[in-house]
Amino acid sequence: MAIHWFPGHMNSTRNAINDRMKQGLDVVIELLDARLPGSSANPLLAQLTEGKAKLKLLNKQDLADPARTAAWLAHYNAQPDTRAIGLDASVTAPAKALVQACRELVPLRGGMAKPVRVLICGIPNVGKSTLINTISGRRAAKTGDEPGITKIEQKIVLDNDVYLYDTPGMLWPRISVEQSGYNLASSGAIGRNAFDEEEVAVELLGYLRGSYPAQLEARYKLGEALIADTKGTSDGELLAAIGRRRGAVQSGGRVNMQKAAEVLVYEFRQGVLGRMTLETPEEFLGWVAAGKQAEAERIERKAAQKAARRGKVRPAAESQADNGDDDGDDNEAG
Repeated sequence: MAIHWFPGHMNSTRNAINDRMKQGLDVVIELLDARLPGSSANPLLAQLTEGKAKLKLLNKQDLADPARTAAWLAHYNAQPDTRAIGLDASVTAPAKALVQACRELVPLRGGMAKPVRVLICGIPNVGKSTLINTISGRRAAKTGDEPGITKIEQKIVLDNDVYLYDTPGMLWPRISVEQSGYNLASSGAIGRNAFDEEEVAVELLGYLRGSYPAQLEARYKLGEALIADTKGTSDGELLAAIGRRRGAVQSGGRVNMQKAAEVLVYEFRQGVLGRMTLETPEEFLGWVAAGKQAEAERIERKAAQKAARRGKVRPAAESQADNGDDDGDDNEAG
């Protein structure tokens, strides 16, 4: 599912980050969703802040699979000039630890003459505002369960010589990694108008029945055999079974699939299904490789179509119709 969702304020965020880079910046904190650490990492942010020390915060780790969180922390900590920490943004002590982490990343900065300048970024609805309110000890940022709450850049003094610049949550213009699109939608990072909830729920269920079948059974009591029978029972049929179990039934006994989808997605987001993570580092890297290949093929097709329209390359059907007659305008294939 390729998602195109880039509200105007996100373009403003990109410009604000560019401006902040020009004014001087020491550390970039990227807040990630511990349930989808790879999919919630913004590739556009990596480009905008290239060369800066990075602190990756895996937020909502209390909702994520602990073993997979450990794997993701190791993955990011192995990268140069990068530290990674797992936390729950509402817990005071771990949140404050990031101030010390920033100091360690830039040991030559500090003191009033050389304050540590930190930019915090993240996708929408990842818990950034909650974290800022926790570490600042006051309600410095608005919070909510919908993406796009923060709209303007804010400067917050974390310590006498540590300044934090907050920016609105920012996605990237084209989410070309298909599974990342589904995972971001499942987590609540993307506005509901940008995707089909039933489609997202079916994809989510397909992943969960493969990775967390016992937790699905514990919640919905559908029978282990039904959940495991991926050949005989489709993901859509299993979602319908969940709908029946949860009372999402219309007149005539038909399942309200929209309601069933809402139930599954909501209960995943709230952690009702248990601690789950939708990707491993290896899975995500595989998705990225496939996404890059698909994107390269898309660009190649688009270029070929554009060239054909301009008359530089004739469509294959037209060339065949000429029975191999070449008018000499096109280069021959080598």
